[in-house]
Amino acid sequence: MEQRQVGRSGLWVSRTALGTMTWGQDTSEEEAGQQLTAFVDAGGTLVDTADIYTGGQSERILGRLLGAAVRRDDVVVATKTGHTPEGYRPVDASRRHLLASLDASLRRLQTDYVDLWQLHVFDPATPPEESLAAMETAVAAGKARYVGAGNLEAWQFATMATWQRAQPGRVPLVSVGAEYSLLNRGADRGLRPAAAAAGAHLIAWSPLGRGVLSAKYRNGTPPDSRAAFPHMAPYVEPYMDDRSRRVVESVCTAAEGLGVPPLAVALSWARDQEGVAAAVVGPRTLSQLEEVLGVEGVELPPKIRDALDDATARSER
Repeated sequence: MEQRQVGRSGLWVSRTALGTMTWGQDTSEEEAGQQLTAFVDAGGTLVDTADIYTGGQSERILGRLLGAAVRRDDVVVATKTGHTPEGYRPVDASRRHLLASLDASLRRLQTDYVDLWQLHVFDPATPPEESLAAMETAVAAGKARYVGAGNLEAWQFATMATWQRAQPGRVPLVSVGAEYSLLNRGADRGLRPAAAAAGAHLIAWSPLGRGVLSAKYRNGTPPDSRAAFPHMAPYVEPYMDDRSRRVVESVCTAAEGLGVPPLAVALSWARDQEGVAAAVVGPRTLSQLEEVLGVEGVELPPKIRDALDDATARSER
């Protein structure tokens, strides 16, 4: 699997990342172990989790698998912080919360450090410089190797990245996470250019449009799909409209012409956009991951990429 540099940093990651949002709920620990092993065997390195995924269970499972299923040194562990669903406010990027949450993540992950620590959300009640100073503290303490951010507006990321670059020696933001696919090109409107200007790269999550771009919903809702699960249906529903169906048909047309599955077209389009370091896939099952790994080598010809750009650019979300 191709390895890519993250921003202008010394961090390199696999261009396809393994997302773990379902681990501990829709994905059992046994199957998670099978996924992780298959991913690393295929050359994958970047594993993405967060402190709030399944109430911390995602990190706990990954922690038990590190060293047992794979070597810690073979994995680039990325986790996130900032959401506080159990607190008196929904987000908290204060120094107090960030540093405490990192320590809790390290305990769950059973590791002394994370490779990439990301601010998961923008907190309007906390000065950005306070949040960034906390991230600096974590790097200085050896608890985080690199730092990034995610789910920000372009101006928010630009403000934080510029602050870090304003004084030599500060730890730069090397990445910004965002939902990015043929069904959601919002990052093109400012975030991707802002990241490029700051020397950072995009980590694109949900490159398959929450599963819709795999064309599995083309003729209805399969009973074993996310859209059929009550707790996941609201996540998929926004991409079940007429506009999304037109995009899926464009993807299917391209896939038929290339002789590859629709998911190969959708993944390649997002993963290989300029300024994207990695695309995060979140398979629930080993078989779903094997489908992704089976099309890892697919790269879109420029004409097909341009046609998909034209078919989706006019209707960005």
